[in-house]
Amino acid sequence: MKIVLALGSNLGDRESNLDQAISELEKIIEITHLSTLHETAPVGGPKQGDYLNAVLIGETQLDPHELLALTSKIETKLGRVREVRNGPRTVDIDLIVFGELQIKTPDLELPHPRAHEREFVLAPWLEIDPDAQIPGRSSVAKILAELAVSE
Repeated sequence: MKIVLALGSNLGDRESNLDQAISELEKIIEITHLSTLHETAPVGGPKQGDYLNAVLIGETQLDPHELLALTSKIETKLGRVREVRNGPRTVDIDLIVFGELQIKTPDLELPHPRAHEREFVLAPWLEIDPDAQIPGRSSVAKILAELAVSE
């Protein structure tokens, strides 16, 4: 199944944190595309430093809940602490799209419920997939253009 993951880091050596996360992800999925790093201001939460963000496209045989559990383990292994909502973090791995699935469970919503609002997800994703679509919404290019107009 084709998946899209968004990664971010704003604590410690941000680039190294993302490199380590990607290395760990390569053990559980096949990464087919990886964006460049994008530096972005934090959205929501307390005052904190800027993020480095990237998006990757991959293939997996895992189901979405298995993948979510494994990405959470990677975050923990790399020092992620969940004390403050939208707070700073060593690494954040968000499951954005899982094929065409549209699901909503207590622990997982697909596509990611705020991906269409986040330039730090959309811009790196468009970089690696000009035809990207958010299931149930629209093309990433159209959504990103609409965000630019509304700012």
